Amino acid sequence: MNRKPLIGVPACARMMGEHPFHVVGDKYVRAVSDGAGGMPLLIPALGTALDMEEVAGRLDGLLVTGSKSNLEPHRYGGAPSEPGTLHDPQRDDTTLPLIRAALEMGVPLLGICRGFQELNVALGGTLHQSVHSIPGYDDHREDERTPLAVQYGPAHTVRLTPGGVLAGLAGGAAEVRVNSLHGQGIDRLANGLVVEATAQDGLVEAVRVAGAPAFALAVQWHPEWRFWENPLSAALLRAFGAAAVERAHRRIA
Repeated sequence: MNRKPLIGVPACARMMGEHPFHVVGDKYVRAVSDGAGGMPLLIPALGTALDMEEVAGRLDGLLVTGSKSNLEPHRYGGAPSEPGTLHDPQRDDTTLPLIRAALEMGVPLLGICRGFQELNVALGGTLHQSVHSIPGYDDHREDERTPLAVQYGPAHTVRLTPGGVLAGLAGGAAEVRVNSLHGQGIDRLANGLVVEATAQDGLVEAVRVAGAPAFALAVQWHPEWRFWENPLSAALLRAFGAAAVERAHRRIA
């Protein structure tokens, strides 16, 4: 088979001036095309206007991106957000059911940052809205006053679960350094998720879906950022892409 696997990338809904747009960051598109070897398909944030089973059924993979916006807390039974918190209900309406449909259909899935949080919420877990305000946890946010290279640079160590998928991709390493650009984080882990990595303060930083028929993993950090410079990031995207190729082969067999 010569065609590239079709990998869906859900968009965020954004206002640009007076006009609404559906947007996906270039770094995620390039991570799919160059890192995973796939054909990126941008999925608009149309919520219930989309048949999620039909969308998932046409995909060979699903990459759920990070975003500046936070999940609406009512999606997981949380308290109202602080005033001024950026939300994207159209994205929530799209990604949460799409994640569930993709998992049910065995579509390989990779979640990044917000996508990591969305996976947890889609399966019934909850979130801390402000990790830095909770005693015992570190501040996992980036300093937006610094250049992007600094914001996305290594920020802290995560411990990899022995025998886990990430540990295998990292060559059996016990720890790796990752970047950190998030305010929310996992509170209650959803049933069916297995911890793949934790930060030094105990915050869950990576998970996989237990018993998933295909690759189904999510990380709190940003492996898409200059992935070619980071062996684990490159290996993670290659593994995701290989799973998408395998599904593509099965779909045309």
